[in-house]
Amino acid sequence: MDEKETKIKLAVNGGIAFGAKLNARQLTVITEYLDDGDELELTTFQQLYIEVPEDKVEVVKNRFKEVGLSCYPVGNFVKSLRTCNFCKGAEREGMPVAIEINERIAGKPVPFTLKPAYTGCPIGCGEPLVNDIGIMKIKDGYDLYIGGKAKGKDAQIGTLFMEQLIPEQLYVVVEKLVDMYAEQGKKREPFFKFINRFGIDHLKNHIEEQITNE
Repeated sequence: MDEKETKIKLAVNGGIAFGAKLNARQLTVITEYLDDGDELELTTFQQLYIEVPEDKVEVVKNRFKEVGLSCYPVGNFVKSLRTCNFCKGAEREGMPVAIEINERIAGKPVPFTLKPAYTGCPIGCGEPLVNDIGIMKIKDGYDLYIGGKAKGKDAQIGTLFMEQLIPEQLYVVVEKLVDMYAEQGKKREPFFKFINRFGIDHLKNHIEEQITNE
């Protein structure tokens, strides 16, 4: 591979259905696009970063898709949903809901990298309380937290934004949160700073008004 050619970084994982796992075939396909000495970066968000030639990006994406790998852009985008391992079964822990949320928001451009997380029970293995958007399944409903921050001296737990939402409500609210941030967030403004500037109550009222007027 020509070292001078332009490369694009892709974030790759096994999709929500696989959690943080990759199978042998997926690993084999990934290595097809690695030269001797190349390294894979494993992120804390259940993703692998791989650099591929710019002119082969679509070919690589299609090849990865054939073996069940999902690809996402790297940078100021919504990251793929971080999840727990769904230890008690897909349906019970809300796997279809997690998959739907990921499909709706992952890869959307935003002012600054946005990290959403999901967990299927109060144990919180997916760390929803310390990510930008956190979803926790409680019995038959979904509690939504926003503004968590895992790193730095100003690390903080997210604020409970809405509770016991049904899936259809959850999808709408999460999408509107992301859209508002994309449209009204300042350049390189982290999500928690956007929330602080906008105000939790103002944000909630604005979203509720949008839903009512639709």
